[in-house]
Amino acid sequence: MILTVTMNPAYDMTYRVERFERGQAHRVRSVEQRIGGKGINVTRVLNQLGKYARATGFSDHAFAAAAELEMPVDFVHALPWVRRTVVISESRDGTATALWEPGARVSNPHAAEQLAIRVSGLLPDINGLVVSGSLPGGIDPGLPAELARSAVAAGVPTICDVDGEALRLAAEVPGVILMPNTGELECLSGRTPSTPEEVVAAARPLIDRGVRAVVATRGAKGMIAVTADGAWVATLPEPLAGNPTGAGDSAAAAVIAALSTRAEPDWAAILTDAVATAAAAVVIPVAGEIDRCLRTRLAPTVRIDKLAAPESEETTP
Repeated sequence: MILTVTMNPAYDMTYRVERFERGQAHRVRSVEQRIGGKGINVTRVLNQLGKYARATGFSDHAFAAAAELEMPVDFVHALPWVRRTVVISESRDGTATALWEPGARVSNPHAAEQLAIRVSGLLPDINGLVVSGSLPGGIDPGLPAELARSAVAAGVPTICDVDGEALRLAAEVPGVILMPNTGELECLSGRTPSTPEEVVAAARPLIDRGVRAVVATRGAKGMIAVTADGAWVATLPEPLAGNPTGAGDSAAAAVIAALSTRAEPDWAAILTDAVATAAAAVVIPVAGEIDRCLRTRLAPTVRIDKLAAPESEETTP
């Protein structure tokens, strides 16, 4: 089983219109609402990849009940209400505009402790953990790092796909896997990487401090994986247009699915599959879904190149 943690879930709303124009009234062609949040999206994609996954985190009673109708869940009921995210999808060219509400403040003073105990109790039964998304008010940014530290100590492959201070603290956990986007990697490293070589140079100090792998997601520019053994860049021949919301979650699902087998990781193959899976999510208007046939067709077309890894900054004179 793979466990996902979503601390700030959401109801995902998708409005489909022909063309979105600022300041104008629009006739919405269709509306779709579903439970969401980054970890929820990862869970959905894992199930589509044939992996059994369970979702935990914080929620209110109504959200937990709705989630239970779709997937195995074990939420801590700590939120007074669950936020919404709205995506306006344009049918003319697939362009998506997203509006994200802030999350509610956690009302249960023991919520963090309860979640940590819940995750700890499941560690003997899981072979992968993904902690992803933002944190609601009232939760210490060190909680994702705490969960990751306990999971890594138990030998469980662990991805932290978080941001801000939570990401900085997670980067201090030896053995964790990070999946930052370009802006997050810039905040972590204090650099502004643009080329693949600069991304590797920005990620290398994190590896030197004990991070197992940095998988940098770069949108249409593909992904770069940096580990102690090397660095690889994977790209598609041409980027796909569509809704990028959930593409990173699909990539995280592909990475943890591969690592959960406990085989020696082939990072070139993992990165290839992650790029194909993310692209297969972009063409779907809603987050947490992939076009599995497209994923299969795209995988052989992904270009993978090994990058020259710079020397460790700790040994560079």
